[in-house]
Amino acid sequence: MARTHDRYHRLPYGLDDEEQLHLSQRAVALLKAAGYAVQHDPDFASHQVAFHDLTLGGQVANLAQRIRDAEHSEDATAALTELVAPADGVLPATVEVLEAAAEFFAGLGADADPHHAARIRSLAEKIAVVTSEISAYRNALADRHTAHPLRPACIGVESTEREASVVCSCPPPPPPAPAVRRGR
Repeated sequence: MARTHDRYHRLPYGLDDEEQLHLSQRAVALLKAAGYAVQHDPDFASHQVAFHDLTLGGQVANLAQRIRDAEHSEDATAALTELVAPADGVLPATVEVLEAAAEFFAGLGADADPHHAARIRSLAEKIAVVTSEISAYRNALADRHTAHPLRPACIGVESTEREASVVCSCPPPPPPAPAVRRGR
């Protein structure tokens, strides 16, 4: 179910308490494993790691959704950081994977393998250049320290409200301005 500023899911009616707790713990574990900050009752904390339930592609796609939902430059910056961080970003890790694949090809011994290895290394270098450029944009965004004008945070709800999305009184954001056509 989606509200103006929030997304949530309600469990089906008729579940016993144990089933409700298990499903809630699993949801919290999945969200945390995917990198989301989750506010929850202590009962919903779980030590289970459910990272394997989300493919790497799904995790990366979540970065796109986090940027689409970002209300502040800090939120978008955090998602871009996961993409380009030197130590554990997706793109630097991709470069590492390609370099390993190039080494693998280089050691196979067939006539075409050195060519394949060189091409893969070239692709890795291109991704490293793209990573550097995205990092520069990420840094520029980090310096902005601004809320997104079309994604305001809900200001009409007390922070102590358990389900703020149900009582949010904020009007929906305005539609984007129509494109201006210029005549000749």
